[in-house]
Amino acid sequence: MEISQNMNKSKNICVLGVTGSIAAYKAADLTSKLVQAGIQIQVIMTENAGHFIGAQTFRTLSQRPVIQNLWDVPDWKPEHIALAECASLLVIMPATANFIAKMAHGIADDALSTYYLSHTGNTIVVPAMNPRMWKHPATRENCRILQERQVQFVGPIKGHVACDDKEPGEGRMASMEAIQKAVMTQLQVQ
Repeated sequence: MEISQNMNKSKNICVLGVTGSIAAYKAADLTSKLVQAGIQIQVIMTENAGHFIGAQTFRTLSQRPVIQNLWDVPDWKPEHIALAECASLLVIMPATANFIAKMAHGIADDALSTYYLSHTGNTIVVPAMNPRMWKHPATRENCRILQERQVQFVGPIKGHVACDDKEPGEGRMASMEAIQKAVMTQLQVQ
């Protein structure tokens, strides 16, 4: 059975894209909070995300199979297209510099980047990376491109990052409250 067929067509469908960052565990917290608020969550993980958190965590929290690659399509219609027809919001959390670059330049080489290119609803990006990576001119330009395309950014903020960077700067993922508020606002949920 297709994953997207298990989803009711409504404004409360959110695709959560999880990329390879130590902050990936925070996406599990967001999944739990949104499900408790009545939001239907479909998680798509990159291969690198699996190095930080397991798909079973998201499967348990969302009560849905997790999409991890393009080749496990159970039906004739590609899952990323079918899912794009029913989901109103895409949240990329955490968003690495690599994934932001893929988004900005239309690179579709995995399930999540391919889904992004087929998604027609709103998109929220929640960056998390080393402060030097965040302030690099390539990352700044990629963010500018995405903002011109109406992609909403939540964060990053200043604070301690996992790599214990000695140079203070932005790169830490935004607070869960800020992320949840942005998602609920986009989905128009009270």
